[in-house]
Amino acid sequence: MALLDTSLVSGPLPTVVTSVGVVGLVVLVVSRRRPHLLRSVPISLLAAAALTALGWVVVEKIWRGFPDPIQIAVYVWIGVGLLGLLLLVPRIVAARRWWTKILAVLAAVAVVATASLQVNLVFAAYPTVGSALGLDAAEQVGLDEATDRSTDPITGSPLESVWTPPPDMPSGGRILDTPIPGTASGFSARNAQVYLPPAYFAPRRPLLPVLVLMAGQPGAPDDWLTGGRLVQTMDAYAAEHGGLAPVVVVADATGSAVANPLCVDSPLGNVATYLSTDVPTWVRATLQVNPDPRSWAVGGLSYGGTCALQMATNFPQVYPTFLVLSGQLAPTLGDKQRTLDAAFGGSEAAFEAVNPMNLMATRRYDGSAGVFVVGADDPEYKGYAAQLVAAARAAGMDVQYLEVPGGHSYQTWSEGLRREIGWLGTRTGITA
Repeated sequence: MALLDTSLVSGPLPTVVTSVGVVGLVVLVVSRRRPHLLRSVPISLLAAAALTALGWVVVEKIWRGFPDPIQIAVYVWIGVGLLGLLLLVPRIVAARRWWTKILAVLAAVAVVATASLQVNLVFAAYPTVGSALGLDAAEQVGLDEATDRSTDPITGSPLESVWTPPPDMPSGGRILDTPIPGTASGFSARNAQVYLPPAYFAPRRPLLPVLVLMAGQPGAPDDWLTGGRLVQTMDAYAAEHGGLAPVVVVADATGSAVANPLCVDSPLGNVATYLSTDVPTWVRATLQVNPDPRSWAVGGLSYGGTCALQMATNFPQVYPTFLVLSGQLAPTLGDKQRTLDAAFGGSEAAFEAVNPMNLMATRRYDGSAGVFVVGADDPEYKGYAAQLVAAARAAGMDVQYLEVPGGHSYQTWSEGLRREIGWLGTRTGITA
């Protein structure tokens, strides 16, 4: 268990793995054979550089599938991993003994592992060994158990004041992996991940609030369970409040790992209707939760944070409470004209009709409240957050701004949720 909890973003393990990777690269490069040093190594270096550069051109200049450029460090480490694999080929071909072949394979594995670890350090997507192996997820629960409504729920405000945890309540929450159909929207979403806190499984269930979360792009709902440390954060909050915590619905807001439908209704997909109508309708009809919108919140990270603010400004009657973690200034496909052409028929007026900055400049949101969280080492998004906070306050929203250690990574986003779950619990009626 201790090994599974070992950090992949801090502590000794990243240093040890990187040191082994450096040794592995030396093993692959150094040789007594002049042809390897004079031919194989230069060819491998040029090939790795060319493939990496080609990947950069395809992703950043041709495909442009992501709203923000990928950090150069990521491409550099991908190139290092490619170099390790390319150097392996001539070492295997030239090896005369079986143990030298095995040594070359182990050296290449060490280089690729180091490159992968360094990429993970940029995003902190897998904070521990267990998360990388998929072994630290919460216990799963079936839909039948999650939808059981055999008893009348406990209600009250704040909920904590009328709740007494029963002795047989589970110590931790459970995860429900379930489809949420796009009945009204027609949007084809991947399965949602639903966190159900310990109190949800009490013999007499309290009527819990709901937090709808979205992941980034590229990404998937599962990302909130790994890099986002959702279960750990919610279980810790529940442990301090007698098992009470929001029911968290991590909904799919993109449709695939690399799609970017901009969280609007458009030819790219009717995501706005899916999140504002299909998801709330399914949750209220399927799970035993508080149906009052005042007990509902929406949040997300990066693309998901932008999407959360889009929901809060376009549908404040559905989501009057929001948590924006490193959100963009506006939904984007990388540049304004491409965004307008792909999703708004080239119309800037259509874009402005749903863009949060434009809406906050023309409407009042006196009943809405939210928090904008950004990494202290993320200057671009700190600039976005400052503008968004000012616009939200001018529109009558009760908003807060929070900087936490980290950049544009899960280090920031998991910490942001951990720090703000107390505020969300109070805002949605768990605590006073």
